[in-house]
Order: sequence, then C-alpha cells, then structure tokens
Amino acid sequence: MKFETLMLHSLFAACLLICVMTVGSMLTAPQHAAHLAAAHATAAAVHSAG
Repeated sequence: MKFETLMLHSLFAACLLICVMTVGSMLTAPQHAAHLAAAHATAAAVHSAG
C-alpha cells in the first residue's frame, strides 16, 4: 500500500508541475509568438479552403 501511495503522489506532483509550467509559458509568451501563430492559422485555413 505504501508503494502505490508514493507512486500516485509522484504522478500527481509531476502532472501538476507540467500543468503549471504550461500555463506559465502561455502567460509569459511574447506577443510576437501569438501573432505569428494567429497568422499561420489564418494562412492554413485559407490554403485548405482553396
């Protein structure tokens, strides 16, 4: 029982760390990256429609 509890706690900590790092990177990303992603998505939509 002790081993399973330790593994579950470790998994929870790893998942929480990944989520916090992902949200943090999204919040601190420079504006240039957001504009570049939006422009690429628009170009991809126009290219696939035509």
